[in-house]
Amino acid sequence: MNGIKTLADLKRKQEEVKSRIDLRNRAENPDSLVQVKVAMATCGIASGAKEVMEYFVEELDKRRIDAVVTQTGCMGYCFAEPTVEITLPGKEPMVFGYVNARKADEIIERYIKEGELVDGIIPRNYNTI
Repeated sequence: MNGIKTLADLKRKQEEVKSRIDLRNRAENPDSLVQVKVAMATCGIASGAKEVMEYFVEELDKRRIDAVVTQTGCMGYCFAEPTVEITLPGKEPMVFGYVNARKADEIIERYIKEGELVDGIIPRNYNTI
């Protein structure tokens, strides 16, 4: 086991612990945050869902948007993978299909930040996950 040998090691460890605590605190009250659920069944992963999930995690953090990003199983929209369900606080969930990094950026900028609808919404004929 590697110990803490320098001040930089200590600061790195502090950031790791703080990050885990923040994640746990956000997960306790998800209704007050933006919720992003990425379908990570086999078809989603094969279509690029892992990269989409990583993009949401990194970009929401960079843009300082309070959100919880989780993975889920199949949403039943294999034809439109990768699919992502976004729930804004106090709003009904919306599912977006064919999400890649460019589409994820548009979802963050226009839908999450501005509340504006964007192309790619799958009509609501599902129950939330």
